[in-house]
Formats: sequence, structure tokens, C-alpha cells
Amino acid sequence: MDKDQSWYHGGKNYWQGKSSTVHRMLGGYNKIAKTDLSSSRRFLLKTIQTCSKNTQFGYALDCGAGIGRVTKNLLLPLFQVVDLVDQNEEFLFTAKSKLSPLSNEQHRLGEMYTCGLQDFDPQPNKYDAIWCQWVLMHLTDDDLYSFLLRCKSSLRPNGIIFVKENVSRDDEPEIDADDCSVARTEHTYQELFKRSGLNIIKQQYQGNFPRKLLPVRMYALTGTT
Repeated sequence: MDKDQSWYHGGKNYWQGKSSTVHRMLGGYNKIAKTDLSSSRRFLLKTIQTCSKNTQFGYALDCGAGIGRVTKNLLLPLFQVVDLVDQNEEFLFTAKSKLSPLSNEQHRLGEMYTCGLQDFDPQPNKYDAIWCQWVLMHLTDDDLYSFLLRCKSSLRPNGIIFVKENVSRDDEPEIDADDCSVARTEHTYQELFKRSGLNIIKQQYQGNFPRKLLPVRMYALTGTT
């Protein structure tokens, strides 16, 4: 894909028309929420336990955070501070109102960034974990490459980038013109990771989703040494 601002404008308009609910965040498939979160938690913890034992549970970043579904149920219970980034200001307002009461001395909300990932530049050397789920599909290939480079620079020593995205059923990308997203092939993701200087230390498919949904692949990435 070539960079096209109309692509981003279309995606932004699509989400501006959605209500701030889990049902809408999951495209009407809120019944998959529990399975999704439990699988994500197992993947994250097993990755750290078996592949990156020196990773700390300090700062995490939730990319495409929406109303904070992943922050609330996955990141905030594990990490000391969680920052959120999303281009939709209303979603982040909902996230803050719902998650602020859950904050305490051990686990608290950090910064809220209203910004598309194509323009977001995370602080260098800040994060122990960066979680990207169902959001990289809205970036062009060139912007995804650039974003991954910025994420790599924002990792602390032993930090990990987690990617959880739809993948194509075959050898060609599957484009959704309604929400301006693309289900890339696994090969394309692997090439983008390699080009960005990232190593795949663990990967697996999401199981137990309805068969009519696109396959979902989880990756854990670290910077090359």
C-alpha cells in the first residue's frame, strides 16, 4: 500500500461513528472478549517466563487503546504504569473515566495520547512492553515500518513489543474498505519485522474464535542485538 491520507481519514471517520462500548470495539463480537483476553494474558506471561525472564513489569503502552479494554483486563493488573494512545478522543475520555478509579500505588494509568499511530512518536527508552492489537492493520506498510522503528527505540532493556492482528487466509492481503484496514499475510508481517530490526521470540495463533472471523496471529518481538 502507498501512503494515502484518505485511507487514514476513512478509518478515523469509521471509528468516530462507533459508540464507546466493548460491543462496538469488537465489531459486534463481544462474546469473544473473555477468550481473547485470557489468551493474550497467557501469551504475554509465557513469553516473559520462557523467552525474556529479565523483562520488568514497569511501564506498558497500549496502542489503539480505544476505551481501555486491554488496559483494564490485561496490562493494568500486571504493569505499574500504563500509557494509552488512540486517535479517538472520545474513546480515551471513556477509558480515563472507567480506569482512573482502578488506579492505585502499584498499578496506575499514565499518559493519554490522542494521536494516530502513523504520527505517534513514543518516548525513547521508556517501555517494558508495548501492546498493539487490531490497530496495525490501519497503517500503510511504510508507516507500519516507521512506527515499529520508533517502538523499538522506545523499549527499555529486555522490553518486548506484542503484536496481535488479523492475518490473511491466503497469500494475498485482505482489504476492508469500510474501516480502512488490511489483513496482511504472515509473510508480510515477518518481512516488516525483519526490516525493522525486530526478532520474533514467540508466536502463535489465537484459538477458539468463530471460524467466520479472520485468523489472528500473536507475535512477541525484541530488538536485534
